[in-house]
Amino acid sequence: MQLSQFRTTSGIPQRSLNLCLTLCFALAASTILTAQKPVSLTISVVDKSGAAVPGADIQEASGQLLGHSDTNGQLTVSCHIPCRLHVAAKGFADKFLEASASTTVQLDLAGASQQVTVTAYRAPLASLESPVTTRTLSQSALSSTAGFTVDAQVRQLPGVELFRRSSSLVANPTSQGVSLRGLGSTSASRTLVTQDDVPLNDAVGGWIHWEEVPELAIDRIEVVRGGASDLYGSSAIGGVMNIVPARPSASMAQFRSSYGGLGTYDTSGLLETRLSGWGILASGGALGTDGFTQLAPSQRGPVDTPSNMHGQNGLLTLDHTSGPLRFFVRGSGFNEARDNGTPYQKNGTRLWRYSTGADWQAPRNATATLRLYGSTEHYRQTFSSITSTSATDPACTARCGESPTRFTLVPDNELGAAAHWNQPIGTELLVVAGADVHDVRVWDREQVFSTGALTNLDDHQRDSAGYAEAMLTQHAWTATASGRIDWFQNYDAHQVNWNGSAWVPAATQPPSKSENIFDPRLGISRKLGSHFAISGSAFRAYRSPTPSELYRSTQVGSKLTLANSALLSERATGWEFGVATEGRWGTIRTSYFDTQVNRPIVAVTIDPASPLLLKRQNLGQIESRGLSLDFEVLPQRWLALDGGYQYAHAVVSRGSQDLGNWIPEVAHNMGSLNLRAFKPRFGTLSLQSRISGRQYDDDANLFALHSYFRLDAHASHDFGRHLQLFASGENLFDRSIEVSKTPNTTLATPRLARAGLQVQFGGAK
Repeated sequence: MQLSQFRTTSGIPQRSLNLCLTLCFALAASTILTAQKPVSLTISVVDKSGAAVPGADIQEASGQLLGHSDTNGQLTVSCHIPCRLHVAAKGFADKFLEASASTTVQLDLAGASQQVTVTAYRAPLASLESPVTTRTLSQSALSSTAGFTVDAQVRQLPGVELFRRSSSLVANPTSQGVSLRGLGSTSASRTLVTQDDVPLNDAVGGWIHWEEVPELAIDRIEVVRGGASDLYGSSAIGGVMNIVPARPSASMAQFRSSYGGLGTYDTSGLLETRLSGWGILASGGALGTDGFTQLAPSQRGPVDTPSNMHGQNGLLTLDHTSGPLRFFVRGSGFNEARDNGTPYQKNGTRLWRYSTGADWQAPRNATATLRLYGSTEHYRQTFSSITSTSATDPACTARCGESPTRFTLVPDNELGAAAHWNQPIGTELLVVAGADVHDVRVWDREQVFSTGALTNLDDHQRDSAGYAEAMLTQHAWTATASGRIDWFQNYDAHQVNWNGSAWVPAATQPPSKSENIFDPRLGISRKLGSHFAISGSAFRAYRSPTPSELYRSTQVGSKLTLANSALLSERATGWEFGVATEGRWGTIRTSYFDTQVNRPIVAVTIDPASPLLLKRQNLGQIESRGLSLDFEVLPQRWLALDGGYQYAHAVVSRGSQDLGNWIPEVAHNMGSLNLRAFKPRFGTLSLQSRISGRQYDDDANLFALHSYFRLDAHASHDFGRHLQLFASGENLFDRSIEVSKTPNTTLATPRLARAGLQVQFGGAK
């Protein structure tokens, strides 16, 4: 009964396919790109209420004036599809758009241009009205970032970090949790990641599969900092990251491909069409890298090999709109295989997701949303111990070989449903109510090679909840009050062991547990004139332990972390105070935050010798308090600057162990500065810079990781209306960035350059 035999996919077919498709599309593009005659489109300009805006200037992106909207707010223009237009009107914020057919453009009042949907409040709020800090990464910002994975793209926001500093292309999946507000992470994320109200945190371990969503199928990413369990439940302690999927809106085809250093490749495509209320969108691709040896050169041995990843993703969406009602069905698949730094340490994931639902625009501006979703996953991983001697090389004295220790196979099923209703009452009050349920079943199959032991463990978790919110807007004031009740259950856990001839129940069975949790939130903001606002909020939040934390031991390098079936949920209390200003030139927001997490689940060092032995435990309390600054400014129409700074004093604030120590993997100082310049004649140039102070890799603060500065760049140029060429460089100064010490030092990705092309036909996104 050997569980350890499995095969991983090779990166060679993907790289060959990537190069072949790139060359084929380049040749095809050069032969079929022919001159296209201008077409006539009617642009209708309206304000937020739908009233016509006469006299609006409508220009090409190059600056050529096409005309002014008439008394009905309309202008018919002649241009080449896709028409890149700039619309400006006195008293309103400018808007840039691409149009492939006649369209209506809604302008926001000047000083309220950042009209976004604040995910933590499940209701639209302008940035000055929001009591929390919200940042949105648009499609243009995502496509002009040097990195092509989602984790690389969101790291341009200050204070956003994974559990460790490494790229998701080479990191072990169990180290890919998200850290916001200086709260850190274990393998599980203290930030909830969603896609269209469907949670994306791994059902087993709480980490994130950053490559599972095809890059061309992402419309934008919204990041909200601060606890949001009052509306979203478990894991939303540090905030919510919402990946907004693209919807089929036009008939178009898009292909994007790149190749670069370390055998890094990214090939993706998208097809979509819309006809008579029906729309279909299909997207998918292959991505990966041959990787590099993460261990520092001075500490490497014969056993050390490159860490790499090769994966494929796909997504299919079908939707139908009929008047105020929209139905959709969505399915996606993701497959990856990873080498984790030695010949035997490998893991693989195969994940299928499916969802369906409806959105209804009810009378009197009420809205209703329904989501039904599920997933099926198979996760496998091998573990080993590193030996200091070699039978074939007597001269070798360090990291000479490895001995397999354990193999795990973890299938799981996930089901869920969510529904919420927004109902305006008069012109000043909005009421939100909703309920959801999330059900996870996990089967953990493990084989220990030293003893030959085989263990099967089944577990069942369910989180059922209901919530409500009231939002009152009166004159310059906006106040919100919300609360959520969760009933979290961990039950039906059962362990059996193989005795050589039959499966027998373990002498001690995992305990069942149930918790009832109430998470309220209060928020208030006050606008000061048209361009300033002050705000404050207070909240409770929680995170339940994952099946992995309860029952699965994990290993990264020489660091072994034991499970703990007695873990309780983390409970957080926090508050924020902020000041914001906004104008035609952009927005600036600064906040003071303070979050205390009681019973935090922390990997506590038991034995600092090699191999390092840790165990997950509920500590007394951790606290992160500090300042954050976020800005998005437009000093020129062709130039945009954004970024910010975060100071977080993140320490163990209560308890008998590690008191006063820094929270692992959290730097006290962190900042980012990004520049994007666009001129139609020259193209787009973007620079992303990031700086981070020193931090510790362990709870005992024995292993310090030095500070670092990193600079990335991306440049692109359009050749006609269908072809774009681009190039990017990551870690341009080739800095040695420390990722972890286990106790051996591992390093982040060295300097990496890529080049590629994008071909598009039909309407623009």
